Amino acid sequence: MPHKAPLPSAARTSNRQRRVAIVVSRFHENVTAKLLAGAREALRRGGIADSHVEVTWVPGAFELPVVAEAAATSERFDAIVALGCVIRGETPHFEYVAGEAARGLGNVALAHRIAVGFGVLTTDNESQALARVSKGAEAVQAALETRAGLKLDAAPRD
Repeated sequence: MPHKAPLPSAARTSNRQRRVAIVVSRFHENVTAKLLAGAREALRRGGIADSHVEVTWVPGAFELPVVAEAAATSERFDAIVALGCVIRGETPHFEYVAGEAARGLGNVALAHRIAVGFGVLTTDNESQALARVSKGAEAVQAALETRAGLKLDAAPRD
């Protein structure tokens, strides 16, 4: 039987000022700080005041899902944006961390029917990561567009 997620709570579907949680990995902070700056600017352009954005730092990309889960469970946020950077090394650690971050964040989105913007870079080196810091803003855009799509469940049906 397919999983049927609950409808978004009234807290997330009202017309009040939208609130966004941003969860940021401290690992490779020289990259993730730039992702965060772009994300914050994109939120401002989207009409979301800084006072309605809560930023939480976590040690690394692997820890992003558990804090995103806490944000979703709180029902205080309309969207979550996860920002991180995983740079390939000489061991398979890269694949495990990146894969688990993606899986965990996807699970949060599905379990709580909340928009989760995925801004986790996976690159071969730091210069590739720095060339992609615009992905923070793109993750915000994806989260806001997804949030708008989730409002479809709140509309009356014929």
